[in-house]
Amino acid sequence: MTWLINIDASILLWIQENLRADFWTPFWKAVTALGNGGWFWVVLAISLLCFKSTRKAGLMSLLSMGLGALITNLILKPGIARIRPYEVVDGLTRLIGKPSDYSFPSGHTCAAFACALILWRVLPGRKGLPALILAVLVAFSRLYLGVHYPSDVLGGFLVAWFSSTVVCLAVRYYEREKR
Repeated sequence: MTWLINIDASILLWIQENLRADFWTPFWKAVTALGNGGWFWVVLAISLLCFKSTRKAGLMSLLSMGLGALITNLILKPGIARIRPYEVVDGLTRLIGKPSDYSFPSGHTCAAFACALILWRVLPGRKGLPALILAVLVAFSRLYLGVHYPSDVLGGFLVAWFSSTVVCLAVRYYEREKR
């Protein structure tokens, strides 16, 4: 596990030293705020419920985020209890208030990708692409602000991929059985 912590720490310190700039910080704080409690993604999914053509995507997004939140917040975070990187990595400065929960996996990343991956899979054409781009930005914001390790973000993405896949398979099964 030490090798992973060293890689994570090196990446975070590299971001801090090479990518942080005072003029970017308000942007990254605003991006990360979109993931606070998953509010933006929940509002997006609920708004999709309002239109018949996107209702299925909205419902699936809510289900995917719900499953991801259960796995992240009720199982993995308390089970692994990984402390935040700014408490461990010498020289790392966090740029936002102290999160009150554990670090692994990133809940912001999970919520963003749980919704975005559904939209990418369900909406026609490339209509889910803006959501995927925003999810990547939310994930990176957690690193930029110094509140997650890269492996936390990867973990959040993997939980989101799992939850979105489970929801897609369940909906396919339901639709097949309904016929």
